[in-house]
Amino acid sequence: MGWWIAGLAALLSVAGLLYWQLVLAEGAYLGRRMVALLYDGSARVYDRVKNFDPGYEQWFLGLPLARTLSTVPDPLVLDVATGTGRLPRTLFQQPGFHGRVVGLDFSRRMLTLAADATQPWANRLSLLWQDADRLPFPDATFDAVTCVEALEFFPHPERALREMVRVLRPGGTLVISNRIGRGAFFMPGRTFSPAKFEALLHALPLEMIKVQPWQEDYDLAWATRQGVPGPVGWRRLEEILRCPGCGGPLQRTGQALICPAEQRQYPIAADGVMELARSTKSRP
Repeated sequence: MGWWIAGLAALLSVAGLLYWQLVLAEGAYLGRRMVALLYDGSARVYDRVKNFDPGYEQWFLGLPLARTLSTVPDPLVLDVATGTGRLPRTLFQQPGFHGRVVGLDFSRRMLTLAADATQPWANRLSLLWQDADRLPFPDATFDAVTCVEALEFFPHPERALREMVRVLRPGGTLVISNRIGRGAFFMPGRTFSPAKFEALLHALPLEMIKVQPWQEDYDLAWATRQGVPGPVGWRRLEEILRCPGCGGPLQRTGQALICPAEQRQYPIAADGVMELARSTKSRP
């Protein structure tokens, strides 16, 4: 009888561990590929499960961001972990926003849905299949960088946060969330107490930091990159995009991006997604 009870206890322990890792933590401790796999699998029901309120999104996210960027000519925004294009959609619906957005995510199926959902603004949105550990852009590139409800899924949240600030130009706006409450309890090391989160932001070259409640399980921080804003203007994606391997410039040739330094090419899929997460050797 003892062995049966021990076996049942072991089975329940394994089931509990799997539930924590795959459901509560959504694969965060199993590596970025597992997170992407889980989001690939739930991509088609993601928006329905989340049940985003379009009015709430526009009032508390799209509108204030559009107003912040209203004095910037042709603003360029990077949305890290863009998912199904949640932030681009609410931003493009703001009459005062006339810029462009680059959406980056490591779930390819989420990007497929993002490309479909943002068709009305396809000429103003570029989608990249790539992780956020090393953003493929030079320093001080974007007028705003956003990352909503995703920081806890990065293997190194603090490193990802530094990367986002690196590509933000002086005077640019950072919008980023931090999971709090009951959800944060199940993700130790990936989330931060409100005091720790603010301390992390203050340790970076940021100013005018404001943290406010966001949805039920998050705080949302708004901050400005320190420094004197330089001249800005319209920039083609080819001018700012960099090879994720060597950091060198990429050249567009047909339906691919070529890295001359590494002699590698990154495909551009039929739905327009630039697939930096996979590459092949280019022909000499």
